[in-house]
Amino acid sequence: MKKHILIVPGDGIGQEVTEVGKAVLVKIAEKFGHEFSYDEALMGHVAIEATGNPLPDETLEKMRNSDAILFGAVGHPKYDNDPTAKVRPEQGLLKMRKELGLYANLRPIKLFDELLGASSIRPEILKGSDILFFRELTGDIYFGEKGRKNDNNTAYDIAEYSRYEVERIARKAFEAARTRGKRLCSVDKANVLETSRLWREVVQALAPEYPDITVEHQFVDAAAMMLIKDPKRFDVVVTANLFGDILTDEASQIAGSMGMLASASVGDSTGVYEPIHGSAHDITGKGVANPLASVLSAALLLDISFGLKEESEAIISAVDKLLKDGFRTRDIADATTPADKILNTQQAGEELLKRI
Repeated sequence: MKKHILIVPGDGIGQEVTEVGKAVLVKIAEKFGHEFSYDEALMGHVAIEATGNPLPDETLEKMRNSDAILFGAVGHPKYDNDPTAKVRPEQGLLKMRKELGLYANLRPIKLFDELLGASSIRPEILKGSDILFFRELTGDIYFGEKGRKNDNNTAYDIAEYSRYEVERIARKAFEAARTRGKRLCSVDKANVLETSRLWREVVQALAPEYPDITVEHQFVDAAAMMLIKDPKRFDVVVTANLFGDILTDEASQIAGSMGMLASASVGDSTGVYEPIHGSAHDITGKGVANPLASVLSAALLLDISFGLKEESEAIISAVDKLLKDGFRTRDIADATTPADKILNTQQAGEELLKRI
């Protein structure tokens, strides 16, 4: 198979972890006889510094001409501490999603048994958890009208959804549920929000088309509580942009660390694959970032964009072997982890490549 992959490291530790993710793709191509070509592009704070634009036209063009994108992270404390900044790294992220039509964000919350002790949740509650989130990505309050009024003393952000936006993400979730445990939980706030009432209405209308799927509706506050109380009750979860953003970060505790969670942002064209952690400037340059989420994102890339399931499983298996052999990065180590088993970013990559 011949494919072209764009690497967009972005900011902070994104630049460190995508280097490992790319090395894994190179290894897979070599082992399975594929021909992957690569290019790189700027986005986020580094792009603003170089061009004044968080998503330069050149980067967007490269994205459109690639078969898949392995992405790092965007963000910088400079903007976090300046709410008046007119140009921000995250603007590039939102524009990318809109321009590429990336309306579905898939976040698998898969727990490796070796990391049961890394979570703050009790192992007996966690064991066996395996959740696939579908977060709608191009609507809701993030993309609605926003502004200030009353002499800048009142701010507003408008949440908005159209029927077709809810239907297309819900269909993807229903189809995924058919390949898993045949259970779908739709999360909303239909007792308060009109957008949520439309959301529930659309999901209920689609349900008869999928008679093999058991459908449950939960309010977002109840779902947030249940994720911690009984995560095994969830199989596939579909929810709106804002709720999905918050719930999937909460669910990172099920896996023990954000450094273990991959994601895929897909639509009808080029898919983007990225770890869910941010740019983490507090550890940037220290070589301690966990690259496994980027590696698992590369596995999703091979599976979803290229249909290479065996190759994807080879990566997941290598991660499992690495953990079974007792190796950890700092974020998933505990007091019982021997010092010689705690790896830096580069070492984790090297040990992983040996196991593919």
